Amino acid sequence: MPFQPAIASPSLGHASVHPIQVKLEQAAAHGFKLIEIVEEDLNMYSRSLEGGLTDSNKIRAAEFVRGFADTKGLQVAVLQPFWFYDGLLDRKEHEAMIAKLRLWMRLVKILGTQLVQIPSNWLVEGTTGDMDIIVKDLVEMADIGLEQDPVVSFAYEGVAWGTHIDTWQGSWEVVKRVNKPNFGLCLDTFHIAARVWGDPTASSGKNPNADIQLNNSMKQLVEEVDVRKVFYVQVGDAERLEQPLLPGHPFHVEGQLPRMSWSRNARLFAFEEGRGGCLPVALVIDAIINKLNFRGLLTLEVFSRELLENDASVPNNFAARGMKSWKSMIEMID
Repeated sequence: MPFQPAIASPSLGHASVHPIQVKLEQAAAHGFKLIEIVEEDLNMYSRSLEGGLTDSNKIRAAEFVRGFADTKGLQVAVLQPFWFYDGLLDRKEHEAMIAKLRLWMRLVKILGTQLVQIPSNWLVEGTTGDMDIIVKDLVEMADIGLEQDPVVSFAYEGVAWGTHIDTWQGSWEVVKRVNKPNFGLCLDTFHIAARVWGDPTASSGKNPNADIQLNNSMKQLVEEVDVRKVFYVQVGDAERLEQPLLPGHPFHVEGQLPRMSWSRNARLFAFEEGRGGCLPVALVIDAIINKLNFRGLLTLEVFSRELLENDASVPNNFAARGMKSWKSMIEMID
């Protein structure tokens, strides 16, 4: 298989406890070659500099990360997430996001990547589900990417709790309508399975007819998606919760959708034994790798409450778990 071991620099929403250099050291020490950089990694480093979180300090942060990654033999594959962008009703907010995007075009060039991930918008207020507006916003984004040298591409991901787009079908419809060579899909096994198959609020942990629904969804994916428009794939699982994620559950956050709370607290690497993983990740991987014949960038992404533990062993533990997961996955798809 042509895949190289790749891992997202794990963080938890806006929070990050462990410095990026520590995470990069551990990723390299455990054999990873590629890394996804999360925006909060740059922000955390920026806050440590005089002046704090400014555009100039973000640029300095990107320069630091690129230099440090180079010393460890790591290549930055993706910068993510450029979130809360598409479908904003307040066009002044939209213009502010365009200004941020132009800064990101500088950051990706410094980091040495040409790929940015865009999650579908999950803001509850201030957005529209009007597909014409969503597509227009994303066409504008793609055009800015096409202006760059080298061209910057965008991978659009339908997150399982998206306000208007929460499935791979929805994100694929967007990609088709944007119709730009540098705009494609990010397919994430967690988001696909957590939306179609999983339900953390149910005592069973599953949607009704979950297995049939996921099988049909994967059959449709193989039949309809153009593999050339799949820019990369993220792999991850999640814990089977002991009790439904309803008010009173330790992970429940008022105003936060249950699948998001599940994701932020209880994701796992795929194929981890003894940790209670419940999603049928193997079925999704089989559809994308073996049936759709995807042969591009394949990365591991995980979020966890454990990542907020101020324990120096956490980055080492997660990197080791990630590499074990990677090896198990490669054995499965070889």
